[in-house]
Amino acid sequence: MLNETAVWKTIKILAIVGIFLASYLFYDYLAYNVFSLPPLKVCNISSVINCDASTKGPISTFIGIPVALYGLVGYFVILFSALTRRKKLALGMTTFGLLFCLRITFIEVLQLHVICPVCLGCQIVMLTVFILALYLNYSKNKPIVSAS
Repeated sequence: MLNETAVWKTIKILAIVGIFLASYLFYDYLAYNVFSLPPLKVCNISSVINCDASTKGPISTFIGIPVALYGLVGYFVILFSALTRRKKLALGMTTFGLLFCLRITFIEVLQLHVICPVCLGCQIVMLTVFILALYLNYSKNKPIVSAS
């Protein structure tokens, strides 16, 4: 049985990790697309393993908004849900985030034939937080309320 306090603490830590990952992708997007600055080279390993598709390519925006900004806002909402212990908000946001990440992965791997290592990190964080949010919402180990 997991301690609920420990689960919330883990979600907070993972949300902060997600914020850092999404911030990197958002900086890279802004550097290339808005400010014409040289991007950081942290993610560019080869022509197949790089972040270019997510920050400069055809999937860098969704309905006109940078994909990394969705992630950044999402991780802040997850952090807020953990700080305020809102189980349903955590589950709802991670469900959306997980589906959004799966969409990006599908396009990257099956259509563009690239892998974004930072995106994979975001996806691992999101999947882990999703599982923890499921545990918080559907665990059978509910606290017993005494009649006194």
